[in-house]
Parts: sequence; structure tokens; C-alpha cells
Amino acid sequence: MPIYLDYQATTPTDPRVVEAMAPYWTQDFGNPHSEGHPFGWKVKQAVDKARAQVANFVNAYDDEIIFTSGATESCNLALRGAATSAKRHKIITLSTEHPAVLETARSLGNHGCDVEVLPVMPDGILDLAVLAEALTEQTLLVSVMLANNEIGVIQPMRRISDMCHEAGAIVHTDATQAGGRIRIDVEELGVDLLSISGHKIYGPNGVGALYMRARSGLEIQPIITGGHQEKGLRPGTVPVPLVVGLGEACRIAGSGLEEEASRMDALCRRLLDELEEEVPSLMKFGSLEKRIPGNLSVGIPGIPGESFVEAVSGKVAISTGAACSTGSPEPSHVLLALGLGLEAASTAVRISMGRFTTEEDVKDASQVLRHAMKTLKGET
Repeated sequence: MPIYLDYQATTPTDPRVVEAMAPYWTQDFGNPHSEGHPFGWKVKQAVDKARAQVANFVNAYDDEIIFTSGATESCNLALRGAATSAKRHKIITLSTEHPAVLETARSLGNHGCDVEVLPVMPDGILDLAVLAEALTEQTLLVSVMLANNEIGVIQPMRRISDMCHEAGAIVHTDATQAGGRIRIDVEELGVDLLSISGHKIYGPNGVGALYMRARSGLEIQPIITGGHQEKGLRPGTVPVPLVVGLGEACRIAGSGLEEEASRMDALCRRLLDELEEEVPSLMKFGSLEKRIPGNLSVGIPGIPGESFVEAVSGKVAISTGAACSTGSPEPSHVLLALGLGLEAASTAVRISMGRFTTEEDVKDASQVLRHAMKTLKGET
């Protein structure tokens, strides 16, 4: 079985999460929206508890959490929901955003919104002077990813939020990759909308949440119609087992976060040192200082990333970039946005560690990766 170093693609469901979910598949099977009997009451209590756990994870109020099917839906609800109800029509985002935001913004651009996609600096960070120039009195919403899904860089969200609010704009952040790696505090970040996903924080697939600041007068319209679940913003019966799993995953991720982040950072630095020892010219993509722990985005000059991934695939699981972009013949849009040429961008591989990565894993993976480097360079 290969050593798994692709935690930013997805994470294994924590056994504690599976245990918390188990009763709600068969034993406590009621509909949380059935108010007339104990079956509904019991599962509603479980949903309320999960909502409180998610809220605590991001330092929000319980009534500010809307359950969704995942971060992609959360991002769509944030952008489309805001655009539907607003008089302003300009949306600003970054060239390094996840397709859940970029493609949604482009779609809105085809339906009357003025969309501006801002460049980033070579380290992947937004130049705040560029943002200041882009903000106008017509700006409705600015969406900036808290931590990038490929290169792991962390944006200065508080400063971004302050600038946008001064211009009267709403702020959304996709915090999917930040969860469980850095502390998420909506008050410190100053954001109005925030998206997370269960399967990135050792919870189940198919569930996520949107934080929506309730006390700011923010108006969001539903993007699908139906019943009045989730304040009418996300119609449909709440999937109790998945929601319970998300809540438990948030509870676990929020405890011991600093220690876990420090451990992953140390493992990552160790692996980087060993790879650079093998290839001194190893390219590093994105800021190494303003970065989530456990992420490396590197490339061997002259060696396509796909060749590197294929060379180690039987022993170490890494990727050339985001899982959602797999199959694309072009280099990652994130890497091209850093100003890299096609050849340099095509060398990139993403290595991401997580909760179950051990020192032994890193030691063994290092040997495999270094051997592959030698082979690809024709030194063996």
C-alpha cells in the first residue's frame, strides 16, 4: 500500500467520526424536520449539536451555519446567493482560486455581473495595492481563498476584509484547505461568508457548511428551491449522519490544533531538506513563510511533474496539483498565475501531509522520492 501524501486531495475519515455517525444510519434514523414525535426530536438534537460544533470551529454563532453538500456548493451559494439579491454588480476574485469560485464567478459574468480576476505576486500572495485599485462603489463581493489548495499560501484575510468593508463590499473566503491546519476565526478574519468541506478535515464526503454573518444585514438568496430547511437557503432534508460527522470532525480538528500544525510543519521541513539535498536546484512554488503546515509544492527542473508522480505511484501517493483538475493537459492555472512559464509550471508536484502521517512515513517516502529523482535525472 503506497504511503499517502495527498491529504489536500482528501483525508481519510477519522475512526472517531465514523463512530459518531454510526447510530444515525440505522438506529436513530428519524427526520430532523419531523416535529411531532421522538424519532424527529432525537435526531434534531444531534443536528443542533453538530451545528454548534461547526460554529465553535470557526468562532461563529450557531444560527450562522448553513449545512451544504460541500465547499463547492457553499461557494456557489455565497457568490450566486449574494449576486441574486444585490444592486451592486461587480465581483472580484483571484487568479489562483479554486474552480468552485473561479467558474462560478465566470458564470455570473455571463449573466450580467462585472467580474475582475486579480493577479497575485510570484509568491502567490495578493498585492493589496492591486485590490485597492480594483475596489469601486459597484463592488458587491470579493472572494479570496484563505489557504490555496495547491501551493498552500495563506492570504492576509483581515487586511483584505477591512479594505473591502471600507468600500462597502461583502467578503467571502474559501477556507476548505485551512481547516485543521490553521486556526479559523471569522471574527479575526473579518469575513462575511466562509466555506468549509467535511472530507478535507477527516470527516465524510458529501457534506460541508457555509458560515454567513447574521448580524451584518447580509442578504443571500437560495440557489435551489424547495422547503424551508436551513433557513430556506438550502432546501432538502438535512443528511443527519453526514452532518453529525462534520460536527465531530470539526470538534476533533479544533482540539490540539497548534500541536498538530507544529508536527506537520516539522515533517514537511524535514522532507524538503532531504529533497533539496538530492536536487539542490529543486524549485519551490509559493511562499514558504506564509503557508499552511504540511504542504509542499515543488518541481525538478526539466522533469515533468506527471513523470515524477508516475515514477513513485506504487509506493508514494502524491499529485501534480488539485484533484479537481486531474486530466487537464495544461499546467495548473495556479502555477501559471505565479508568472511561471509552461515548462517550469509543468514540473510541479504537490506533497501534502496530514493527521496520520508518521515520521516513519516521511523517512520511507523520502527514500522513494530521492531514488525517483536520481532515476529521472539519469543518475542510476
